[in-house]
Amino acid sequence: MCGICGSYSLLGEYVAKQDVEKMTAAMRHRGPDGSGVYIKGPLGLGHRRLSIIDIGGGSQPMANETNEIYLVFNGEIYNYIELRDILEKKGHVFKTNSDTEVIIHGYEEWGIDTVKKFNGIFAFALWDSRLNQLLLARDHLGVKPLYYIFLKGKLLFASEIKALLTDMNCPREVDIESLEQLFTFRYVPSPRTLFKSIKKLSPGHIMTVDERGYDIRQYWDWTPRINNECTIDDLIEKYQYLLEDAIKLQMRSDVPIGLFLSSGVDSSTILALMSRMSVKPVYTFTIGFEGGEKTNELDDAREIARMFGADYSEMILGPTDYEKYYDRYLMDLEEPVGHESAAAFYFVSKKASEKVKVAMCGQGADEAWAGYNRYIGVKLSDIYCKLPAFLTDDIVKPFVFSLPKNELLKRGVVSLGERDILTRFAKMYSFYRDDMKARLFRGWVKEKLSGLSCEAKYALRHLQTPVQHLDTLSQMLYIDTRASLPDDLLMVADKTSMANSLEARVPFLDYRLIEFIETVPPQYKLRGISRKYLHKKAVGKWLPKKIIYRKKKGFTNPMEIWLRDKMQECINSRLLSADSASKRYFDDGYIREMINLHNQQKENYTRHINLLLSFEMWHRQFIGN
Repeated sequence: MCGICGSYSLLGEYVAKQDVEKMTAAMRHRGPDGSGVYIKGPLGLGHRRLSIIDIGGGSQPMANETNEIYLVFNGEIYNYIELRDILEKKGHVFKTNSDTEVIIHGYEEWGIDTVKKFNGIFAFALWDSRLNQLLLARDHLGVKPLYYIFLKGKLLFASEIKALLTDMNCPREVDIESLEQLFTFRYVPSPRTLFKSIKKLSPGHIMTVDERGYDIRQYWDWTPRINNECTIDDLIEKYQYLLEDAIKLQMRSDVPIGLFLSSGVDSSTILALMSRMSVKPVYTFTIGFEGGEKTNELDDAREIARMFGADYSEMILGPTDYEKYYDRYLMDLEEPVGHESAAAFYFVSKKASEKVKVAMCGQGADEAWAGYNRYIGVKLSDIYCKLPAFLTDDIVKPFVFSLPKNELLKRGVVSLGERDILTRFAKMYSFYRDDMKARLFRGWVKEKLSGLSCEAKYALRHLQTPVQHLDTLSQMLYIDTRASLPDDLLMVADKTSMANSLEARVPFLDYRLIEFIETVPPQYKLRGISRKYLHKKAVGKWLPKKIIYRKKKGFTNPMEIWLRDKMQECINSRLLSADSASKRYFDDGYIREMINLHNQQKENYTRHINLLLSFEMWHRQFIGN
């Protein structure tokens, strides 16, 4: 786990060493164990290292034997031992024990197609001087980030946006179309960012660059086909094998590994399997919230840790912790999100970094196995959208909107009646309904958006197209796994963990697992209103039923209460201040109205206010007021 960056001039202009060094310095937190720079004419590569595998021999940039190929790499290739064996039998000689060198020899043997053989989380840049070509690649599901920008014939790329912004020519301008997407999906879908000129390399894609230009293509083009032939017992057995193997591979490390432990089935399953595979107690880390006694997971997590003989650590967070962290929160994230629990990942990572350099995380199972409430809504929507309009629009909708709070239910009646599937998905995400955005955005913003003639939903069209042959639920699971997961949850996990020099691993996102799950019939994912049906059946091999079927809590915090009480000063000093950046884009009167309705408990605008705060802090950090 590291940070990479670089510069490549398509015009042949030489790269200055100090420019690449500034980029690497901006990401020191991603790799406090070492740094390296390689400069050769129009190319510069930079690297910050967090030593996980081959601590003494894995320094980067790394070259092949003839110094014709150079590599900087962020992440882990979990199957590097198996690939190394294959390559050694083909005559390749290794000088280190690192997974980094496997990428180089794999490229020598298989060329660009070597990326298809990797099982891991990765973003890397490989320079081939024989072809005068730069190759950039990002892992199948986008666990590791990779940003880039073209500036006057020069490509800059990095693991973090901060590194790109060390170039004084890098523009700092809000992309208005991305702003509309942010207030629709709660994140900005790849390949865009909220910065007008800065892009993300999409998950499962590679970019090749030379003096003639650049090309981006998808190397992971998996298209699911539902398997209706296997029995449920066969599916369970196959899933159990793949899950065990994924965790076994991800246990590979030359430093101690821990686990972010909640009270839920996913992290508990990982703990059960880690405990079987480890000779020492597994380090576990849990977060609780001040005033969150009804939703805190501490008691249950403690019990689970004891059950498996784990080393247990916990931390209680309060509104003061959040407010203090907010001064640097968006400097860490670099992209605003409407995820009110995002900051908690920073604190659990901080706690974990006191004992380990690597921590497992249970993310990814909910998107693949239909673990969220919205997936029940997707199932109901196929029926609801066919009901008569007089019933849904004239009776149900007015009744629901007359209820106080109930943001989720209101979003449901707005979205479920949509016959167009992509529009339905967009409205399921968007807690800022169309009528709310019409009041929120200032006139000049709406004018610009109308000139674009491009609805936010079309940012997901390229993901829906390959799966239009599938049922509605399978379509949304496929899209979520490739959009909201990498661009929201995984981005947050990477940035907040790396802010603490900690590597986060996600065994449920082994791409073999995802490919298998996407062939499982939808009725084995959502059975009636029972979510993650087959997943829970399968993990019964390792967990007692009281854990498997315990009510899901997630990373819930009492932010709704905090925003009405102890975080009022945070709101006043940021959103409502005289120099608020939000006033430039949003109607100040409408923001005040939402805050007042929230304070009076007439509406639950927790997520709405939190997204505005996130944008405000991002703008202050990166754009200025």
